[in-house]
Amino acid sequence: MSENEALLKLSAVELRDRLADGRLSAVELAKACIERIAARQVDVLAWEWFDKDVVLREAERLDALKASGAPLGPLHGLPVGVKDVIDTAGIPSENGCPVDAGRVPREDAEAVKRLKQAGAIMFGKTVTTELAFLHPNKTRNPENLEHTPGGSSSGSAAAVADGMVPLAIGTQTGGSVVRPASFCGIVGLKPSFNAIPRKGTLLQSHSLDTLGVFANDPAGAELLADVLSGEAVQSPEPAASPVLGFVTPPGWDRADPSLPAAFDRLRAALGDKVIDLSLPEAFDDAARLRAVINTVEMGHYFEHYLQRGADKLGPPTRAAIEEGLTLRAVDYLAAKAFQDDMEGMLAPLFERCDAILCPAAPGPAPAGLTSTGDSIFNGLWTMAGTPAITLPLLSTPGGLPMGVQLVTARGEDKALMSVAHWLWDWSKENDW
Repeated sequence: MSENEALLKLSAVELRDRLADGRLSAVELAKACIERIAARQVDVLAWEWFDKDVVLREAERLDALKASGAPLGPLHGLPVGVKDVIDTAGIPSENGCPVDAGRVPREDAEAVKRLKQAGAIMFGKTVTTELAFLHPNKTRNPENLEHTPGGSSSGSAAAVADGMVPLAIGTQTGGSVVRPASFCGIVGLKPSFNAIPRKGTLLQSHSLDTLGVFANDPAGAELLADVLSGEAVQSPEPAASPVLGFVTPPGWDRADPSLPAAFDRLRAALGDKVIDLSLPEAFDDAARLRAVINTVEMGHYFEHYLQRGADKLGPPTRAAIEEGLTLRAVDYLAAKAFQDDMEGMLAPLFERCDAILCPAAPGPAPAGLTSTGDSIFNGLWTMAGTPAITLPLLSTPGGLPMGVQLVTARGEDKALMSVAHWLWDWSKENDW
């Protein structure tokens, strides 16, 4: 293993600490990432826009800033990939859509402003599915190039999973952070709804769109999420002996056969840390109701794409926009009323456990590149606005990763991270 390869296996927090104490320079880390991208982009195709000269100039500026003795931000020198639905000033932000080809914003999105204020290097724009919906783009799964990386934050998940950058930002409207992280074998964190400002990010659904983050461990995900949400960056604190409430979400019958068996092993190893819970029966209709909200709001925000170039859109995108323009207001309002009730319906479950435990996806990344996979195990948490995180703890007999998803009540992001740190540490310390 080369020195650069070893460097890129370090966690984001370890890299941050080395950058802060002078054992590593921003230029050295940037060059290691650039080398990795040069070697792997042709296969993984994680990047929509990347310019090594721009990156190196920013790394040099940050090293000079450190040498001057100026105060450093909490992400000083860390490379971060940014999904191409998040605006970047003077840099193409084309939303994965031919209709937006050549689009260059004048202003950074709020999330990118916070990245830069924290000293991070905006390393490039990662591939997104078309308008962050279902039509696949070019990215491949680093775990197996013949399998989907998931969507819509495909490039962000793949870039972190392949060691091109230690951190990345994505968005989730259905399952677009948690699912690709699960498929690619990394950590994906979807914070509570509106925890990270959405200004300057493509708006598909004002009721559902949520910015999230990717890392190789919970500490890295928490570090980035804290900066983006404006929280004070703190050292991780594992929970003390948490209780996990295992649920089989709607769609369990669609699970890959390897998934229940893997969860049985995990639950047996955790022993009395796990209790069985049941979601309210009304949640059986959550996927349909979430789709109503998503589709109607897509019709509202994306109708102009039909007017500007319907023939350039992928069939799933065009069909969803058209459907959204025809759905009845009464059906939309009924779905919104259900969404408003979800927090109350979940409250009794969260009174019995520290976090809900469930799968992050119905199985491993499906073979082929014509689909981004099934978000049935994610959409209900996006709709409820609850924070959710996937940890890469399980795998199929053939070695493809499968994620374990943890969920806490809306607004309880720090409680979620405490449980995630505990389960992460437990998985490293126990042979199961």
